[in-house]
Amino acid sequence: MAIRSIELDSAAALLSFEQLRAQLRAIGEERYHHKHPFHLMMHEGLLTRGQLQAWALNRYYYQSIIPIKDSIILSHGLDPSFRRAWRKRIIDHDGDANREGGIQRWLKLAEATGLNADKVRAGTGILPATRFAVNEYLNIVRNRSLLEAVASSLTELFSRDLISLRMEKLREHYPWLSGGLDYFEARLTQAPDDAKFAVDYVYANAKTRAEQELAIQALRDKCDILWALLDALYFAYVQPGWPPPGAFRMRELEE
Repeated sequence: MAIRSIELDSAAALLSFEQLRAQLRAIGEERYHHKHPFHLMMHEGLLTRGQLQAWALNRYYYQSIIPIKDSIILSHGLDPSFRRAWRKRIIDHDGDANREGGIQRWLKLAEATGLNADKVRAGTGILPATRFAVNEYLNIVRNRSLLEAVASSLTELFSRDLISLRMEKLREHYPWLSGGLDYFEARLTQAPDDAKFAVDYVYANAKTRAEQELAIQALRDKCDILWALLDALYFAYVQPGWPPPGAFRMRELEE
């Protein structure tokens, strides 16, 4: 796939590995959704059970497309060694004959909130904005270069810290969710390994400063998508609390 061009001084020097990683991490500090008001409310114990249900339901749609996203990336990889490394991500989320994957673990979390797993799996009540934002992520990996698609996954650079905090706060404020946290336990080890591979790949394959900047922009775009998912939840279920027609209503999907 061709890499889109970015306007840069032709003499612009390549960022070193440490400089590139620092710029990627700076995006996380500025734009990652750990600062979103919805997550801040979650970590302060201010969300209701219904609001947590809405989060688990809508986030499931994102979780369910991760192996599809990774399959698209895999299909663009011409190097067998890249494909061997990347296909692990699909198994991590889909599972295999020997272990369950992240999608099934997320369904357990949804059930712990009181939702019906079959209805969650069917996508009943998902916000239109959730579908739009998640499908845009698929468009990024489908229509941009392999370099940019890989770079868009690098929210994994920041996710471990958020996952650790989230587990601590969910156990503290919502102890009835404690039996549904297996997804996060697994990601504590999976995410750092995945992030290391992706950072190394981006550094090795961004041959010009312009290509490095495209990779950096792809990560910004991914952060915007994650932020937009929480914007939709906040508008529909917190303030002003206005879910659109056909969307989940509090208690609607409970057993």
